[in-house]
Amino acid sequence: MKKLAAMLLPGIALLTAFPGFAAEPASCATVSQSDPGWTDIAATNALSGTVLKALGYEQKVQNLSVALAYQGLKTGQLDVFLGNWMPAQQPVISKFTEDGSVKVVGANLPAAKFTLAVPDYVAAAGVKDFADLQKNADKFDHKIYGIAPGAPANQNIKKMLDKHDFGLQGWNLVESSESGMLAQVTRALNRKQWVVFLGWEPHAMNTRFKLTYLSGGDAYFGPNYGSATVNTVTRKDYATQCPNLNRFFTQLKFDVALENAVIARVLDDKQDVNEAAKAELAKRPELLSGWLNGVTTRDGKPAEPAVKKALGI
Repeated sequence: MKKLAAMLLPGIALLTAFPGFAAEPASCATVSQSDPGWTDIAATNALSGTVLKALGYEQKVQNLSVALAYQGLKTGQLDVFLGNWMPAQQPVISKFTEDGSVKVVGANLPAAKFTLAVPDYVAAAGVKDFADLQKNADKFDHKIYGIAPGAPANQNIKKMLDKHDFGLQGWNLVESSESGMLAQVTRALNRKQWVVFLGWEPHAMNTRFKLTYLSGGDAYFGPNYGSATVNTVTRKDYATQCPNLNRFFTQLKFDVALENAVIARVLDDKQDVNEAAKAELAKRPELLSGWLNGVTTRDGKPAEPAVKKALGI
């Protein structure tokens, strides 16, 4: 009996040292995440995917609109969404948080920015606030360039135009994709034309373009030039079914510099997003201690050594 107890003690000690390890169901082996087609979420998905792979999990990313992502979380078809931009998504997420079908586990990026922007030469000509748009409507061709149809930010702009806030009369929202919008902005910049569009940070546009964020849009994008928080959201029962993974995602925190670096590699250097994420994460090993505190590999081993080995550090 004493010999048997001695044999069992190391295993018991391991479980105590790493409380995240438990007999998770097979459904936890694959982590289903969503990407609305935004470069920043592709970057954060890749960063999390790099770690998940090292821990022995498989990541599956589905390209879904924001609304469909929340519906997928509600029905259990998705596990995690890293792109809950607030306050812009409040009208979309509210019904899911109110009925408890999705859970906001915390901020993964507390210092984001998201509002209308113009090139610096347009700002220098006097357009620095939402209130400056209407008196220059002809120069903008009465157009605001947005992202994909159905995006919460587009809905906010539509609401603003429908209410004729800031005196905006006869304006149209041009809905496209992130890449389509940025292509239009690039053409305008090359020709020194006037253009107003959705801008945000983190994104490589902040280094590729000389842009100015407009003030005055607090009612639609939040105060301080669209100061935003990006949250991690999970399906409601994820914490109880997959506690090890839930702990990891709860502790997953990014910063603007890290995301911008990954995005720049993808857009400017044409790197694969997963390779870009791996390269940048290898330069920031100090992040791993916070992300992986109390987390294990899927088979119950210490997480941080496994991830560092995978990163070659």
